Amino acid sequence: MTPTATSVASGSTTSTSVDAAAVAQAAAALVPASVPLVAVPCAAGDVPADAQAVVATFVGAPSADLLLIAGDALADVEAAGAAAGARLVAGDALRPALEAAAQVLGAGVLEAVRTEPVAQVLVPGAEVYALQHEGMTLAWFAVRVRAGQAPAAAATRVPTQRGSMRMLYDVDMTLTAQIGRTTLPVRQVLDLVPGTVLELDRAAGSPADVMVNGRLIARGEIVVVDEVYGVRITEIVTDDDGR
Repeated sequence: MTPTATSVASGSTTSTSVDAAAVAQAAAALVPASVPLVAVPCAAGDVPADAQAVVATFVGAPSADLLLIAGDALADVEAAGAAAGARLVAGDALRPALEAAAQVLGAGVLEAVRTEPVAQVLVPGAEVYALQHEGMTLAWFAVRVRAGQAPAAAATRVPTQRGSMRMLYDVDMTLTAQIGRTTLPVRQVLDLVPGTVLELDRAAGSPADVMVNGRLIARGEIVVVDEVYGVRITEIVTDDDGR
């Protein structure tokens, strides 16, 4: 039976339909470990109390706090970076995993990541998972649904899309224009120097992708406005195309 996340407020427990196991596994799949990880339910006491957690708050319906404790999962990447004189920032390395977890929760905004002591952020009501490889725990993930938040499907009436999003109108969102991407092994990334040319997966003249929180929402052409780059929108991507 798949566990569901619970939130605790004033001594009472309120169940939601959040699939905590799916959220945890989505995060596990994008942790930059040298081996694949599987999310396995565990007790909060299994997480080292003196460790540091990378935390991000998801604002949506429901809203939730997402936590990742790297443990030994980043050991190989950190060692490679240290050998090359580069320092690995855990928040940057784990942000994609938190974004993947947030996408499972549904529509909303994932706030900036921050680092906090586990003892302060791993509170009652969190569903905790050990991220394991062949039975060995390399990291931990936790999700805590905010008290009083419930998925939109549980509402007594179905709101309009405009009404359900009204609570997010004043939330700042970062848009990113992406002209292409490529994949490199860690060794080649660490060997990058000024003058290195990276070949992207898109032909010259192709439209740029406009992304919000990792989701494609539009395409456009790169322009220059008062000596500053801009994007002229040429296409709005539908929900099906943007998945």
